Amino acid sequence: MKHTLLRDAVRRALFASAVLAIALPLHAQDAAPAESTEGVAAATTLRTVTITGSRIARAVDTETVQPVQVITREEMQRTGLQSVADILQASSAVGSPAISRADALASGENVGGSYISMRNLGPQRTLILVDGQRLGITTAGYADVSQIPTAVVERIEVLKDGASSIYGSDAIAGVVNIITRKRFDGADANVYFGQFDVGDGRKQSYDATFGVSNERSWATIGATHAKEDPVWAKDRAFTATGSGSAVSEKGVLRPVPNDPSTWLTLEAGGNPRNLDDYRPYTRADYANPNEQMSLVTGMERTSIFANAGVDLRDDLTFTLDALYNHRDTMQQIAGYPWQSNPSNLLAADSWFNPTGQDVHYFRRTWEMPRVTESSATTQRLGAKLEGRLDLRELPWTWDAGMYQNTLRTSKDSRGDLLIPAVQQATGASWFNSDTNRVECGTAAAPIDYGSNLGAGQCIPWNPLAPHGSGLSNTLADPALQTFLMPIGHDAGETETTALFANAAGVLAELPAGDMGLAVGYEHRRESGGFSPDALRQTGLSTNLGSGNSGGEYHLDELYAETNIPLLRDKPFAYGLAVNLASRYSDYSSFGATTNSKVGIEWRPIADLLVRGTWGEGFRAPTIANLYGPLNQSFVFYTDPCDSVFGQGRGNDACRAAVPEGYRQVAQGGVPATRPNSQSNQPFLSGSNPDLQPETSTTQTIGAVFSPDQVRGLNLSLDWWKIRIDDAIAADSPTAILNDCYMRNNATSCARFVRDPVTGEVLSLSYTTGNVAYWETAGYDIGVNYRLPEHAWGQVGFSWDTTYVDYFEGKTSSDASVPSQYNGWAGHFRLRSNLGADWSLGDHGVRWTARYYSGMYESCTPNGCSDPDWAAPETGGRKVGRNHVGSNTFNDVQYRWSTPWTSTISVGVNNVFDRVGPTMYSQPHSSFWYYGGFDIGRFPYVQYQQKF
Repeated sequence: MKHTLLRDAVRRALFASAVLAIALPLHAQDAAPAESTEGVAAATTLRTVTITGSRIARAVDTETVQPVQVITREEMQRTGLQSVADILQASSAVGSPAISRADALASGENVGGSYISMRNLGPQRTLILVDGQRLGITTAGYADVSQIPTAVVERIEVLKDGASSIYGSDAIAGVVNIITRKRFDGADANVYFGQFDVGDGRKQSYDATFGVSNERSWATIGATHAKEDPVWAKDRAFTATGSGSAVSEKGVLRPVPNDPSTWLTLEAGGNPRNLDDYRPYTRADYANPNEQMSLVTGMERTSIFANAGVDLRDDLTFTLDALYNHRDTMQQIAGYPWQSNPSNLLAADSWFNPTGQDVHYFRRTWEMPRVTESSATTQRLGAKLEGRLDLRELPWTWDAGMYQNTLRTSKDSRGDLLIPAVQQATGASWFNSDTNRVECGTAAAPIDYGSNLGAGQCIPWNPLAPHGSGLSNTLADPALQTFLMPIGHDAGETETTALFANAAGVLAELPAGDMGLAVGYEHRRESGGFSPDALRQTGLSTNLGSGNSGGEYHLDELYAETNIPLLRDKPFAYGLAVNLASRYSDYSSFGATTNSKVGIEWRPIADLLVRGTWGEGFRAPTIANLYGPLNQSFVFYTDPCDSVFGQGRGNDACRAAVPEGYRQVAQGGVPATRPNSQSNQPFLSGSNPDLQPETSTTQTIGAVFSPDQVRGLNLSLDWWKIRIDDAIAADSPTAILNDCYMRNNATSCARFVRDPVTGEVLSLSYTTGNVAYWETAGYDIGVNYRLPEHAWGQVGFSWDTTYVDYFEGKTSSDASVPSQYNGWAGHFRLRSNLGADWSLGDHGVRWTARYYSGMYESCTPNGCSDPDWAAPETGGRKVGRNHVGSNTFNDVQYRWSTPWTSTISVGVNNVFDRVGPTMYSQPHSSFWYYGGFDIGRFPYVQYQQKF
């Protein structure tokens, strides 16, 4: 993948020239006298709009055959949330956050972004659009919605239905279309400031939008700068402690080989060179990694967005849009838990070895926590011609254009050890009386003192000196840190380029109404690559091993959609229409696929719409799915043969595989103290170039009731069902082990290796394949009611609820029964948002309650509410489960519209300081706490000024 400075310069020059060419004539023309809302000037009043999920324009006030939620700009401003991601995450149809900012242990290219996972089916199965065109993605298929500044968002349309027949790949669980502000005339500026009431997690945002518009052209530009400070786990009672890590910041050695009971640590104030100053190492000496971990990552971003357009003729318009976004994030986790192995012992002739023999040791690098600073830069440019014409005196519109989205990522990490440097630093060393310091090598064969390993230098390390001891040659020495822990650098780039053409209009005038037709073509190219640091690729660093990934594919697509009105103004058929759509996609990576959809909308009476859809969908394998490397990771899993927490403990398969009383070996080589413990050995995951696309079917049936007798009331109820076959998945280690020992799956049994004596899982591979299926169904309920205005003000209510009937899946194609996920940690059976808004003149108050139903997880060390629980997926064996209760978070905001055309808002999110339950399964988090819950009371103030 090539990228040149010349190409960047040409892009910028073209964009600047186009904006200038459009904007300059604006001041030379008289403004049109048309009235506007929020400064929007329009020469004509549009009677129809295109709603997400269809290419055919419809009446503005008509409900569509597909369920679409519209989040207006006004609603966004009243949430107290400052990012598009947070606003979307509040929707009841959106699942648990993917790579949440509480997931400090997450690694890789996607960390730092904000992603939307509708129906809990994963962010790669939710299509993100900007003004109807795809937002760029990472090599793993993740679209970062934090790239879009809220200052330029007019509204957000959320399609709660599949739409591959209209938009192609990824539109399985739903579609989010972010509509930007256009034809804006004037200027506004916003300032936001908030922080948790305990004094941390400060958030600040500043944005300004400027626009000029007249009857033939417009230009709008908006800029945003936002900063969010990190929150530390140690500053919250519910994340301050964890299970503890056996690898602590105290130096520990094992003087008797192969005898774990002889681990010793230095007494306080002791001499590390005197073995008599050591005592037995106990559980009380374990480390608490949470003391050094970020609970919420810090983030800073700067965005600039611009769009412009000019009516070249009455029936021809040229538009241009551009986006620049730069995001920096910081995550921190505890110092590395270094453990020696036969090739990395503390040498017998090390100056710091009190035993005179090569010995095992371990030491967490507490003085240098592992910090990753991630940067992502997005550049997006789009241009389009839009026209209007009459065919046989019937109105048609067309557009043709292109867009290009480039995402560049970089990661600088510090805190991982360079293994050859550790070998040198813990090898032979001696005290040089001439320099009055310990140096590497021997008096007869000294090694130059210094932090440049490549130049043959070395600094000795005393790994037995505890943190804070004040002794020499510890990690408190910055020079030793530089020698042992160089900065790693990862870099990646993805690019999406597309050409498209669409046409839509009235094909025929039928007795029941106009027959609409839309057709279109798109050519798209996706390319990208990610290159980890060279030390990670060679395995010379303790940073998890990984290799280069990269590749590209291209595709051509054709689609057609028609809306056919069948009946109108008949008994029990005020309106009846059918909508048909189909899209043909030809990919260079796997071949061709065709996906179709049918929808029916029936109005038995004017106030009631009954609607239903059936559609096919697909998701193409991403660049990372096809061309990614094998990656190492220390993963959290539960061994089914563990004698305390394992679901298969004591069955025939486990008895044949592990010794009696076997305990899962957790990090540090100690028995697991809870289910879902981190592995002691790195496991492997990777890509598969032979992957085929996922396929899906989506069904919806619903009704919308807007009674004319009760003005302002709108009720909706929709049932939905999604099934995904041939799903691309990397089996989780827990699922692989369960399939082997509880379902007798020979394929899964071949994917890991146990120690034949101890039973420890030494290695495990979980590469991706078209091996899974997922199926989920449920109901969406919506109620909106705005009462008539009275002397005491006007009140409006809104209720948005998603109830999940079931959520099941198999992570391997030959698993005997599916696993049930509904109600388990992170998969809520019920999410509901209830809001009330009161306004009187220039004043208003908004209150919102966000409800999350209870969750299940495996039995924990502190309890098991249902010890006799069993299910088909457990083979009927009683394994137990634990239940935690529901949670409701309340938000409140007061606003005042001032006489000087500004709005001042003061609010508190989570006003009652609600704290969620302890969750040992760590759902979407690196802590015993669900990663999507509030972490404290958050007051804020917001000032909005219009000019």
